[in-house]
Amino acid sequence: MSLFYSPPVKFDSSTPKELLAYAVGAALYMPATRSSVAEDILKLKASGLVTVIMDLEDAIGDGEVDFAEESVVRHLAFLSAYADNEPDLRNSLPLLFIRVRNPEQLQQLIFRLGTLITMVTGFVFPKFTLENGVEYFEAIADYNSSRSYSAPVLYGMPILESAPVIYRESRLDTLLGIRALLGEYRDYVLNVRIGATDFSSLFGLRRSPDISIYDLTPIRDCISDIINVFGRVEEGYVISGPVWEYFGSKGHRVLRPQLRQTPFEETYGKQGREIRESYITRSEDGLFREVLLDKENGIVGKTIIHPSHLRPVQAMYTVMHEEYVDALSIVESNDGSRGVFKSEYYNKMNEIKPHLNWAKRILLRSQIYGVLHEQQHFVGLLPENEYTHV
Repeated sequence: MSLFYSPPVKFDSSTPKELLAYAVGAALYMPATRSSVAEDILKLKASGLVTVIMDLEDAIGDGEVDFAEESVVRHLAFLSAYADNEPDLRNSLPLLFIRVRNPEQLQQLIFRLGTLITMVTGFVFPKFTLENGVEYFEAIADYNSSRSYSAPVLYGMPILESAPVIYRESRLDTLLGIRALLGEYRDYVLNVRIGATDFSSLFGLRRSPDISIYDLTPIRDCISDIINVFGRVEEGYVISGPVWEYFGSKGHRVLRPQLRQTPFEETYGKQGREIRESYITRSEDGLFREVLLDKENGIVGKTIIHPSHLRPVQAMYTVMHEEYVDALSIVESNDGSRGVFKSEYYNKMNEIKPHLNWAKRILLRSQIYGVLHEQQHFVGLLPENEYTHV
């Protein structure tokens, strides 16, 4: 039996924004100074890489900025030349973003990239505040107003990670101010991203692989308020989850592993134990739990820093068949003829009005991540490892 009841749709930077916002998914950060960025993108594309963020900020030293900017131009030129020789490749490349340091660097890069800018889906704005936010989005708006008709829209993705956002005394006013600012540029805001590493730094904290970011109470409370302000259905923003920092060999663990054995054995038989153990050994069972918590809180996608994180994040956002048939039934029944009905799985009540917004989001997610067959589980999408090549 095929894994998918309904396979994912294809997308690229020209896909309508409502759907593209869901497609950012597992966004792999790469230091722009890494010499093999372009080659790694092409290698990982075959393993399902969907989004790359070339980092000009915290991942590079202050003395490397000029070299990093030159490297971005070189990486994009390499990919552009490759795409010119392989016409089908251009639309199958991952979504490409650049994380800049400040609005001035953004303006300079837009000018410096010239026609290469069409290779870029957008820019990521770190430590986004009311003070720098207008300059960031004015640069994006200026480009979009002057771009050629055939060029795709250039997007911005602000990262909420500054002190005024997390400090209790300034948080609500800051979040409401940022929401008002983004409302002025709504057409160009692809995701609202959460930068929990910077938040944690302000308190001298760092989560261990045994726990999730939601277990750090100051961070949890801030994430809750970000969801409350930006996650409302009427706002229409897609919020992306904080980075998971751990990979590689097993460290000191206190708590029990957080991955059930049953779905792995049902999917892979005896080999399932080895697959499950490989994730536990790399402390990535915590990643699974955190993505589950992200998803349950309405967050879609996650920043990742290692190729081994790619498949777990993407796999966990696939839509289960039960979710899909519930969502489809709710939307199709929204004609006033009834208010509540038993689910097709005979295990829950589907109430049309309160569940309608959830159902619409599930159907959007199902287009990008696909719908699994009734007897399938997301763990069937996991293998391919030795750290997923690179």
